[in-house]
Amino acid sequence: MASDINMPSPVCLIENSKRQLVPNEEALKILSTIDQPMVVVAIVGFYRTGKSYLMNKLAGKQKGFSLGSTVQSHTKGIWMWCVPHPQKPGHTLVLLDTEGLEDVQKGDNQNDCWIFTLAVLLSSTFIYNSTGTINQQAMDQLHYVTELTDLIKSKSSPEQNGVDDSANFIGFFPTFVWALRDFSLELEVDGKPITADEYLEYSLTLMKGSDNKSESFNKPRLCIRTFFPKRKCFVFDRPAQRKYLSKLETISEEDLSSEFVEQVEEFTSYIFSYSNVKTLSGGILVNGPRLQSLVLTYVKAISSGELPCMENAVLTLAQIENSAAVQKAIEHYEEQMNQKVQLPTETFKELLDLQRPIESEAIEVFIKKSFKDVDQKFQKKLGEQLVAKRDAFIKKNMDVSLAHCSDLLKDIFGPLEEEVKQGTFSKPGGYYLFLQKKRELEKKYNQTPGKGLQAEEALKKYFESKDDVAETLLKTDQSLTQAAREMEVERIKAEALEATNRALAEKQNKYELLMAEKDKSYQEHMKQLTEKMQQERVQLMAENEKIISLKLKEQERLLKEGFQYESSKLHQEIENIKKSQSSGKCTIL
Repeated sequence: MASDINMPSPVCLIENSKRQLVPNEEALKILSTIDQPMVVVAIVGFYRTGKSYLMNKLAGKQKGFSLGSTVQSHTKGIWMWCVPHPQKPGHTLVLLDTEGLEDVQKGDNQNDCWIFTLAVLLSSTFIYNSTGTINQQAMDQLHYVTELTDLIKSKSSPEQNGVDDSANFIGFFPTFVWALRDFSLELEVDGKPITADEYLEYSLTLMKGSDNKSESFNKPRLCIRTFFPKRKCFVFDRPAQRKYLSKLETISEEDLSSEFVEQVEEFTSYIFSYSNVKTLSGGILVNGPRLQSLVLTYVKAISSGELPCMENAVLTLAQIENSAAVQKAIEHYEEQMNQKVQLPTETFKELLDLQRPIESEAIEVFIKKSFKDVDQKFQKKLGEQLVAKRDAFIKKNMDVSLAHCSDLLKDIFGPLEEEVKQGTFSKPGGYYLFLQKKRELEKKYNQTPGKGLQAEEALKKYFESKDDVAETLLKTDQSLTQAAREMEVERIKAEALEATNRALAEKQNKYELLMAEKDKSYQEHMKQLTEKMQQERVQLMAENEKIISLKLKEQERLLKEGFQYESSKLHQEIENIKKSQSSGKCTIL
């Protein structure tokens, strides 16, 4: 599916049936067809708080995600709507609407936790939708964020360098947007007006103390500050009079609060302008097939009782894409060889010289499409397949040459064979007459271009097949003395020995060329791999620097607020990241 994304309404992406999460095949199929980079925006919150309305506005539609009009939770599972991005040509905006948290009819907190976790893992912008104000009750209701460290692993094995696994979350967690609905207070602190963003930061201020009450107060705030360094807040007035609230899908904007309309426009403008493409570590942009793979991997882990692991998800994706990259590279090699190499070639070296830049292109195709090729497993597989394909072209080159030479020999020597049958040379002096014509035709054959590598071998085998004819003429030619016959036999043996030696020399030359080609191929693989690893190293260092920068800002803020212990803990994390970076290891996925 190119830029024209035809998805008139949302479809369920992850079904929540009998408390079991199951990927929906229809939605996965849609994702598999979208190659564009994806900006993934997910929204979570309690049921009946207006999440779906905001998502419909982001889709540019009045209807789409089901709003419902009763106290029952309406959306079940996670629903997806893919639309063309309104401000980024060539990009797809993926909207994920989740079922309401803490539905009294469901009574399953663990199921809610997984819905919340999947929304975090799959999105590049994560919207938390709530009503009223950011008070302690609102923070208590956001307990899901405090459980993320128990529900997600960033790496498949524990860190050996002292970096806590949760310290890596910041590297791939989405931007956090808090949408406060039905907000009725004045945005001010100590009598001074503040922005919605400042209100959020004020609400995340920690309480000093080490007692249980302080720890309980601080925990959700610390988690938000630690895991979501990029934060934004929007406040929304009540959208309309109470009688209209159940009819938001159908009423016109004139019946909505003008303040609410402006706030929604500001919200959608921010999401469109500042929500980034979903990106995995290493700068891997997520498109439809990649999002499909992430969904399958995460849900499979949850269903099997394991923790979703970002590293495993990326490695699973890498297995799929690297395998496809090998196939693409081989297809490129075959296509270009068939287009650019005219068989048969005159020399073995010519064929190798022609295929070498094509092989280099094939390696480049693989390098560009592959990522996280652990131990170069797939690049080695590519190398093996390229050797097999090259050998197949070498054989084809020989076969084409042999077929061409066989036809040429029949055309050139056919008349001579006919003369032999008619007895033209069965007379005194006939042997030398036959030998003269044979040499003339041999010269004609040798001067004919385009025969390829099998020219001499085909001629040798042809002459060997006619040895009995020449031998008979030699024996029956009454003009020849016995001594002359013996001399001729010795000459024939010498020519045969010379031809054998040439064949051996050619075989040795071919072997040496292949060994040299093997070395050139290895050097090309290493050259492109080194360049790719250097690019990845630069990318990972940039990601680490970004993480360090974000952690430094939070550390400074904690220190300024007087939280020495928390600041020291962050300082240690930063030092561990720097140590890993200097040692050549990366602390992020």
